[in-house]
Amino acid sequence: MTDTPAPRPADADAPARDTWTIQGYWEHYAAGWGVPDWPDDTLWRGWTQYPGHGPGPEHLGDPADILDLGCGTALELVHYARRGIPVTGIDLAPAHLDAARTRCAGLPAEFHRADATAFLAGTERRWGAVVSRFGAVWFHDPRRLLPLVRARLSPGGLLAFSHAPAVPGCYGPQGMYPGGLRGRPLAVRRWSYTPRKWAGLLRAAGFERVDAAVLPAPDPDDLGTLLVRAWLPGAP
Repeated sequence: MTDTPAPRPADADAPARDTWTIQGYWEHYAAGWGVPDWPDDTLWRGWTQYPGHGPGPEHLGDPADILDLGCGTALELVHYARRGIPVTGIDLAPAHLDAARTRCAGLPAEFHRADATAFLAGTERRWGAVVSRFGAVWFHDPRRLLPLVRARLSPGGLLAFSHAPAVPGCYGPQGMYPGGLRGRPLAVRRWSYTPRKWAGLLRAAGFERVDAAVLPAPDPDDLGTLLVRAWLPGAP
């Protein structure tokens, strides 16, 4: 549930590429992209890259609480917090977190600067739903991430995520060099699979029921969105 990632060109204000880290890249991405100015926070932004397209807030049902892995500026989380649902967001970019805290001021919301796997491995808390809109699920090895998510979900809990669909014939881990072609290379990786492969990975990680599909874009000539939901078995 963060703003759609895209490589940012190097510029004069960027830190030296030789000193970049993954965290530093995302900080520079957030600063270069800018914090989106959503015109009306009462409007639902949506689970896809097209504003208002796709399922609404009911997509998660009625969880007791929510953890967002890559929360961006909390454009989606704020709607749940306004319903009184406690929300927790993590992100690597301070600019995103500052905007998220401002957007959710006075609401049951907390935000942390953290990597998804490190945060999940370092907490004993559980949530009713874990979500990722174009966020951390896309940028972590699912064989490492999914068991950590499972351990931090309550019985019957839901994992919901969305991101761009895989390029046909190009599956698994994929990378880019966001710092340009000179200097010490920094690799940013993301993992792309078909809906069927995602379903298999989720069931192997202990999820009981999986709903995975590519939702067509409003304009059929545009790129669709992979939407995935997976539930844990309920309490005995």
